[in-house]
Amino acid sequence: MPVQYTVPPAGEKAAPSPPATRREFLYLATAATTAIGIASLAWPFVDQMNPSADVIAAGGPVTVDISKVEPGQQIVVTWRGRPIFIVHRTPEALAALKSPSMLDRLRDPQSQALQQPPYAKNWSRSVKPEFAVLVGICTHLGCIPSYRPTVTADWPGGYLCQCHGSKYDLAGRVFRNVPAPYNLPVPPYGFENDTSLVIGDNPQGSAFALEDVNQL
Repeated sequence: MPVQYTVPPAGEKAAPSPPATRREFLYLATAATTAIGIASLAWPFVDQMNPSADVIAAGGPVTVDISKVEPGQQIVVTWRGRPIFIVHRTPEALAALKSPSMLDRLRDPQSQALQQPPYAKNWSRSVKPEFAVLVGICTHLGCIPSYRPTVTADWPGGYLCQCHGSKYDLAGRVFRNVPAPYNLPVPPYGFENDTSLVIGDNPQGSAFALEDVNQL
C-alpha cells in the first residue's frame, strides 16, 4: 500500500500520514462484507424502532422491540457504530451455559475479566437469562463472528470467528486455545418493559460505560 502525503506549508518537509492499523483494516473489511447479511437479518425488527439521525450520530440509547424475536433467533442492531447481537436463548442453550464439561473448555467461564457491567457478571452474562446482549466484535482482531446457535454434544451453540478460528459460547465467553484473549463485551443496557430493550442505558443505580472494558 503506497504511503500518502499531505501538502506542507511553504518551506516545510512533507510528513507521511499514519497508516491504518491492521485491527482497523480487518474490522472495516469484515463489516463491509457482512453488511448485507446483517441488514437482511435485522431489518424486520430495527425498522420498527426508526431512531432519529441525531440520536444515531450522538451514540445515544437505542430502544429495541424484542417482542417478535423467537427462541433461538438472533437480531443485529447498530449502536455507536458497532454491531450488537441480541439473542433469544432457548432453554436448551441456557442449560448448556451451565454444563460443567463445557465450562472446562472456556478461558474465563466466571467472567472475571472486565468485559461486562457488574449486573451482567453472572452465569448468563445478562440481565435476563433468556436474552443475550453482546458487542459483536471478536476480541482478537476486530472481526465479526458468525452466529452458530445449534447445540450438540460438542458445541453449546455460540459464535465462530471464521477469520482466525476464535470461538465463543452463547454468553459470549471465549473458548480456550483460540486467538481471542477475552469474552465478547456486554454493552450497558436494560429493559424498559417486557418487550423493549434499551441499549446504552444502565439499570437504575448502576453506572457502566463500554469504554470501561478491557478490550473492545
